[in-house]
Amino acid sequence: MTIVKDLVLVNKYGMHVRPAGAFAKMCQKHICDITVANGDCSVSGKSVLGLMTLEAPVGTVLRVTASGPDAEQAMQELEELVNNHFGIADE
Repeated sequence: MTIVKDLVLVNKYGMHVRPAGAFAKMCQKHICDITVANGDCSVSGKSVLGLMTLEAPVGTVLRVTASGPDAEQAMQELEELVNNHFGIADE
């Protein structure tokens, strides 16, 4: 199963080290492949460094693709994580 969703970064500073770490950690607990794209740049959702190279400030629309047996669950959790400011209180 493959699921593709556009997620908008609503947290104050966009995709910096703490959100990238939270996103990658969430991806790593799933067995599906997850890619995140900002325009022409696409990286593994399981890579903190890769996510940080997306240069994604607040308001950026990221295209997230999850492929594999738990893709639906992974996408639901990632969407919730992004919408909840990555679980970071000051974001």
